[in-house]
Amino acid sequence: MSANLAAPLGAMLAASALYTPQANAADVDAAIVFAVDVSASIDPATANLQREGHAAAISSPEVVAAITRNSTGCIAVTYVEWASSGHARSVVPWTSVCGLKDAQAVASIILKEGDRGLGCEQTCATSISFAIDLGCMLLDSYVGSAASKVIDISANGTNNDGLPVAVSRRRAIAKGYTINAIAIPEMILSVVYDLTEYFDNNVIGGPRAFVIAPSTTTDYAAALRRKLVAEISLSIRPPSKEMVVVRE
Repeated sequence: MSANLAAPLGAMLAASALYTPQANAADVDAAIVFAVDVSASIDPATANLQREGHAAAISSPEVVAAITRNSTGCIAVTYVEWASSGHARSVVPWTSVCGLKDAQAVASIILKEGDRGLGCEQTCATSISFAIDLGCMLLDSYVGSAASKVIDISANGTNNDGLPVAVSRRRAIAKGYTINAIAIPEMILSVVYDLTEYFDNNVIGGPRAFVIAPSTTTDYAAALRRKLVAEISLSIRPPSKEMVVVRE
């Protein structure tokens, strides 16, 4: 595991605390935590899929349009990578996105600094419960106000480390946060393993929560783009019945 990935949660949050949010961060339509899986099951191809997919989605015309047509015309985002319980790395601290220039700046950092699937040892497990707790702590630390607060989980496996995921999910929901997810199709013994039902039953929760499940890895970026448009839009309409399971 890389030294950066192994940084303790406290150090990551301390680094985020040093960041001074933009002035307009006090009034945004949504505060979104991009919580991206970099555990041992994430190979270089999947790491690139997530990194490039998030960069393409946040800077896409559809997402920028969704941001600018809302009440304040701004969202706040942070991008964090997670694996085993206690192992996380901040890639993009809380940053206001109020248009194309801001979105492109965030995308550039994700592409430059995001995980490439080369640093996580096989002992690096998947703690979705930790990712949710991490998302809660980041949303708790956000200094501005937001009409909605979302933890956006991207992962290709089930919770196999740390607390039971139900415990962390209940805490997040109690705070009024929404947990959404994108389930990356996983190949196991040449068979595609669909995580949609697991994420629906165990991970997502809160107001208008949903999991989006691209049918193939090649559809990941497009699915994530539609997912972000749904999250940013105040009405939060599911992107399509074929790709989304909605939990009210």
